[in-house]
Amino acid sequence: MYLGLDLGTSGVKALLIDAGQKIIGSGHASLDVSRPHPGWSEQNPTDWIRACETAIAELKASHPKELAAVKGIGLSGHMHGATLLDAGDQVLRPCILWNDTRSHAEAAALDADPRFRQLTGNIVFPGFTAPKLAWVKNNEPSVFAKVAKVLLPKDFLRLWLTGEHISEMSDSAGTSWLDVGKRRWSPELLAATSLDERQMPSLVEGTEKAGALRAELAASWGIASGTPVAGGAGDNAASACGMGTVGAGHAFVSLGTSGVLFAANASYLPNPASAVHTFCHALPNTWHQMGVILSATDSLNWLSEISGKKAGELTAELGETLKAPSGVSFLPYLSGERTPHNDSVIRGSFTGLAHESGRAVLTQAVLEGVAFAFRDSLEALKTAGTILTRVTAIGGGSRSRYWLKAIATALQVPVDIPADGDFGAAFGAARLGLIAAIGADPLAVCTAPRTDATIEPDVPLGGAYADAYQRYRALYPAIKGAMA
Repeated sequence: MYLGLDLGTSGVKALLIDAGQKIIGSGHASLDVSRPHPGWSEQNPTDWIRACETAIAELKASHPKELAAVKGIGLSGHMHGATLLDAGDQVLRPCILWNDTRSHAEAAALDADPRFRQLTGNIVFPGFTAPKLAWVKNNEPSVFAKVAKVLLPKDFLRLWLTGEHISEMSDSAGTSWLDVGKRRWSPELLAATSLDERQMPSLVEGTEKAGALRAELAASWGIASGTPVAGGAGDNAASACGMGTVGAGHAFVSLGTSGVLFAANASYLPNPASAVHTFCHALPNTWHQMGVILSATDSLNWLSEISGKKAGELTAELGETLKAPSGVSFLPYLSGERTPHNDSVIRGSFTGLAHESGRAVLTQAVLEGVAFAFRDSLEALKTAGTILTRVTAIGGGSRSRYWLKAIATALQVPVDIPADGDFGAAFGAARLGLIAAIGADPLAVCTAPRTDATIEPDVPLGGAYADAYQRYRALYPAIKGAMA
């Protein structure tokens, strides 16, 4: 048996698979996000531990014998979070999360230093880890002075699991401190934020062993002490391992809290000017590119909250047949945007509203707005040298066939729906745990699921969607000018 632990923004998932990669059972525990000020997004790292314990306890209650047979553990987690520890490994302040934009001024200052784009292959986005440390130095100097270790969220869980300060390439590539081409920390970039390698975890590949389960936890869970813990992956790279998106030309579109258009690459292909993320993959000698939008299902959840209707009820009102765009446009910039704008200050909007613009029209506009944001990412990937001919859909939002039809038509590429199953980050983490435990061939383990159905672009509506996309594209500069 192999265990995957995925630390998501909204909860922790524990997934158990057997040696044949069949899912045996899972446990889950919810997490909340604190937003004490506009643009801030934080979590208490000790809450991650409590959630992990709850998820494991649920799994132990339902599958005690199977849990006891675990031979390897893999980790996944939301990226970019700044988890700051003192010399005694005590948490110094709440973790600043991936969708926190307070450090936009610090990010711009670091990005103006040409070494960052040259060595990381990426823009320094406000959501990345390095500018958050610069913000802490500028605004909480007493905290910064005590920082002995900076860990990414999943690696804080690893510290609890193993007692080790270790990270891996895919997650560390999102810090703005990693030399992404050479897959190692950059002393130059660390020094630019008044840090050094002693404050960083050691690095391994995601498929390698990265610590062993502590005896205390092993006894509590009924797992063998010393069970190896894999390097693991950041959440998107872990999802790619779960989906088998590990070879050049393979891609997925993820409709989660944030939205990701992910393409695997066999070589390092940076193009920071496109605002595409170029990161190390979890597998050795592989990389990937991502277009990232900050509010995907978050946009629909926002509409759900203010309308008093569940997200599924909102999408059900649209029916199954794709509709032509109504003329109402939605910009999904509720937390700013990454690809292609790199704008932490911009905010969302509806335009084209009229008396007849009811709830269903607003829902349709939200789904189309997110689909057009994915189209922006597709165009950015093209600029970075990656051409996609089809994508596989994952994430909670992919349950809406209407939304997938909108995305297929906006992107003008087929969207594959995998056969029933859980192929997300927790499954990818479990696969990495298997690889690390027995030394399996990563490509033989990280295979793609069977395709259950394919949604083709709606050809008759292609022109209407193209026109609506051009209206969408024209809105950002207009809204940005109004907000300046």
